[in-house]
Amino acid sequence: MPGGAGKALERLDEFDLIAALRERFDAPPDRVIVGSGDDAAVVRARAFSVTSTDAMVDGVHFRLGAGASAADAGHRALAGALSDLAAMGAEPGEAYVVVGLPPGFARADALALADAMSALARDCAVTVIGGDVTRAPVLTLAVTVVGWADDAAALVRRDGARPGDLVAVTGTLGAAGAGLAILDGRASGPDELVARHLRPRPRLAEGRALAAAGAHALIDLSDGLASDAVHVARASGVTLAIDLEALPLADGVAGVAAQLGVPAWELAAGAGEDYELCACLDRDSRAAVQSAVGLTCIGSVQPGPPEAVFSAGGRSIDVRGFHHRL
Repeated sequence: MPGGAGKALERLDEFDLIAALRERFDAPPDRVIVGSGDDAAVVRARAFSVTSTDAMVDGVHFRLGAGASAADAGHRALAGALSDLAAMGAEPGEAYVVVGLPPGFARADALALADAMSALARDCAVTVIGGDVTRAPVLTLAVTVVGWADDAAALVRRDGARPGDLVAVTGTLGAAGAGLAILDGRASGPDELVARHLRPRPRLAEGRALAAAGAHALIDLSDGLASDAVHVARASGVTLAIDLEALPLADGVAGVAAQLGVPAWELAAGAGEDYELCACLDRDSRAAVQSAVGLTCIGSVQPGPPEAVFSAGGRSIDVRGFHHRL
């Protein structure tokens, strides 16, 4: 039983648990006409809604009891979904959460999961106003998030990269992959790397700033730069040329990579789940947003086949990102 404490799920009444979970979330703002507790939510809409759904499953996206707690899982599930809104430059609004709990799951862990989601939602100005609780073979979390925009042209897609653009990233890379290696016992390193793996932060403010500055294309780095850059290249019909030596490494990543016997860029470009943003934008846009976002230029957009090409020290490098296997 994850966490080992509390009343087991099979002895819980579904409606009592839903009521207890609902109490963990803040009261909705005035734009929510009908929130959790009715058959459906009613929200006062703006001109354009931006909607994304993400799912995380124990044993696939996290491992309870192997370093990840139920609270970590709740945070990660909401953060992953919100990161998609960040990649569109949308203003976050509402979240709807489906929680599948396995037999024997502790009530205390279910409440801790909700508390972690609630804390992140509060930090991100998101209101959780609906969802469901059901039984599942393993802990399963499905999160639908809705963001808003008043002008569709203010949103940024993957398909707008243009030859001559710079390719840049927010923050630092490799922390999540290094943190997972530490959790797995394959390496040792700073606690901050583990925290970055377990509790990523969606770059919502950065996404809005990049959109406002005129970024031509955006994507969040959930599957790793090596995979996500290819998505942008294919959607835009261009080549993204990436210099692996220019990638901004999180503190401690190089040390973990050395213990694993791999180059640091392998964690930074291939491991995924950093949830930073990759932007394609012109030089004027970069200058306009640099002080607010702190971008690192890692390459350029070039005319050519729709692919991402990687190099280090003048040599072409084959880099593989994360690929979901069903």
